[in-house]
Amino acid sequence: MIHIDQKSYTTQDGNIVIVLTPSGRLDITTAWQFRLKLQECISKLSRHVVVNLGQVNFIDSSGLTSLVAGMRDADKVKGSFRICNVHPEAKLVFEVTMMDTVFEIFETEEEALEGVPRSIAS
Repeated sequence: MIHIDQKSYTTQDGNIVIVLTPSGRLDITTAWQFRLKLQECISKLSRHVVVNLGQVNFIDSSGLTSLVAGMRDADKVKGSFRICNVHPEAKLVFEVTMMDTVFEIFETEEEALEGVPRSIAS
């Protein structure tokens, strides 16, 4: 079971952004739960999602797959999908798989949230 903290944030132009902060391992045993959570948030709450990975110290290919799926869901509804605060131990996985070039990755949650309205405008 993975614990996922969820909060919503309203940007200056009135868009709601959901911030999800999973903690623990994002691997084959937990990735499906996280995937469902992303789907639910994007379909019911907001098409704009920020995933804070500061509490995830391990991520494997199924974890990455759940993130890619979330990004695709957000793309389908013209939303945005951002990742921030990648745990140092998980960062390597993003670099080795070149996923750091696929996702929009920010250092901090604040930066990821500030960036959201710009992607809508473009």
